[in-house]
Amino acid sequence: MKCKDMRGQIVIPIFYDVDPSEVRIQKRKYGQAFAKHELKNKKKVESWRKALVDASNLSGWVPKNIANRYESAAIKEIVDNISSRLQLVNSSVNEKLIGIVTRVQRLKSALQIGLGGVNMIGIWGGGGGGKTTLASSIYDEIHRMFDGCCFVANIREESSRHGLEELQKQILKKMEGKSIGGGRSLIDKRFRNRKVLIVLDDVNHLDQLEALAGSPDWFGEGSRIIITTRDEHLLKVHEVVVHDISLLNVDEAIQLFHKYAFRGSMPMEDYEQLSKEVVSYAGGLPFALTILGSSLCDKNIDQWRSALARLKKIPDNKILEKLKISFNGLTKVQKDLFLDIACFFRWVEKDTAMEMLDANGFHPVIGVEELRQKALITILDGRFDMHDLLQEMGHYIVREEHPRNPEKHSRVWKKEDVLTICAMDATMELDMIEAIKADYSSFREAKPPPILANMRNLRYIQWKGDPANPSGNNFPPRGLCCLVLEYAIQDQLWNGYKYLPNLKMIKLWQLKNLVMTPNFDGIPLLERFKLHGCPKLKEIHSSFGRLDKLVCLSIIDCKGIKKFPSISRFKKIETLSFAECPRVFKLSKIQRKMDSLGDEDMSSAVRELSDLNNIQLRYFRYFRFFRREYLRKLDLGFC
Repeated sequence: MKCKDMRGQIVIPIFYDVDPSEVRIQKRKYGQAFAKHELKNKKKVESWRKALVDASNLSGWVPKNIANRYESAAIKEIVDNISSRLQLVNSSVNEKLIGIVTRVQRLKSALQIGLGGVNMIGIWGGGGGGKTTLASSIYDEIHRMFDGCCFVANIREESSRHGLEELQKQILKKMEGKSIGGGRSLIDKRFRNRKVLIVLDDVNHLDQLEALAGSPDWFGEGSRIIITTRDEHLLKVHEVVVHDISLLNVDEAIQLFHKYAFRGSMPMEDYEQLSKEVVSYAGGLPFALTILGSSLCDKNIDQWRSALARLKKIPDNKILEKLKISFNGLTKVQKDLFLDIACFFRWVEKDTAMEMLDANGFHPVIGVEELRQKALITILDGRFDMHDLLQEMGHYIVREEHPRNPEKHSRVWKKEDVLTICAMDATMELDMIEAIKADYSSFREAKPPPILANMRNLRYIQWKGDPANPSGNNFPPRGLCCLVLEYAIQDQLWNGYKYLPNLKMIKLWQLKNLVMTPNFDGIPLLERFKLHGCPKLKEIHSSFGRLDKLVCLSIIDCKGIKKFPSISRFKKIETLSFAECPRVFKLSKIQRKMDSLGDEDMSSAVRELSDLNNIQLRYFRYFRFFRREYLRKLDLGFC
């Protein structure tokens, strides 16, 4: 018992031909024997008594109660159980695993081994990041410090195949060394007084946690429960401490790749640069480095170059399938949101991207957080980001069914695909395209036809540069949600009145020839209107003043605007920006008795807009500041 307390060794008492209660109470034969020995050395006998009491309180074996009282069968069952506990004889970390030592030490510190209480900790990260490797490594090192231990692997797959009750029985069998019915009802009873270590690997549903580790109360003092998952939300709902998995740094990644590509040897000089390219491609993902290293082992330099060139177009299938597990678990809306971010919004400022995603109907405030919790995206320095291989996976998913036919893709963003589509017959239907992002300012190869008019199911357009006539009579499509045009040369957006019931955002940037805006009566749900750098624009259509859903209005560097409609109906507006528009202060009436709005009246006009929390009014000669309870940002530069 002293070794158990000081070294963390496991003690399994066997109560041979004696009842545990008799050992604990120490009467009859035990009491008589102790009384005799106490006459010689009372202090030593006291330590014996304590040790036996402690042993009797442990979960042990009573041979007469097992194997139908057959002693030989009972002995075999006991031996088999102990053998299964000693299956991992070496309790030290496998130092051959690149980068594992520091990660195990960090996790071990978080587990607070040796302290009281019951700790549940979740290793969280994306697919192929080394969660299971870390969990198994820490399990190897500490499992002998517990009365019982169990590593339940592949819970995602096993629960779908065999059900949760089978996994519950698996835990009981591994802990007890025999098959026991009862499942969940027995887990909390059997382990309540035992110090146990349980690893639940690859959890993907809350009901799995509730069935296998429902509460810390299920386990005895000092127990530790380790969970690996791709979904941070599960851990937080179950009140589990989150432990982020850290990907390999460059040096570790090179070591791991060399281990598999060159069997641990240093590469020849010709291979060094190619090795760095592969490591950069894998981005510190251990699974990818292992797969790529193994596939390139024993290949010559030309084959390496060919493999790298292929990877840039076609991802490795094993890596792709590993990453797609997370994607396949998403809802339809979550999948579409992820694909939009992967194709259009990586490295884009979060606030800007969120506006566009909201216009597309994705409800991104909740949707983006769900993707982040599933380790599919990150927010880095205020911009959307994701692992290179996850972005590549997203691109591949969009292109995989028709890799050579971009007109059949749901999203188009690559220059060569846009050029291919622009070279097609102007009458070709392009109904499968939902969203397009193109920079035509760098396309000198061909004059763009009015292809946007043929994309009748477009919901998102971001187009930079000419087309001189992007549209024709069928533009824009009725389902359009978000329109972004930059550096285009047309003088108007479209001809005549258009009914666009889904259009929520219009952003026009540096349209130097724009002289008129459309009739806004056909855009009743417009929420965001941004007009930057349109010097020839003289007025905003009067219907603009009837947009009662507007939440953001930004007019920047539009020096020609002389006439602007009333903003008194913009009761929902939150962001208002006027900058470098010297004539905008001659706004039309805000109140019934006001014929025009001068600089001094801008204060009262803005004051009426009760939801405003972001105000930019630059180059106004006079502005009287007023108190706003919810104001977050105020810019009165050059006023």
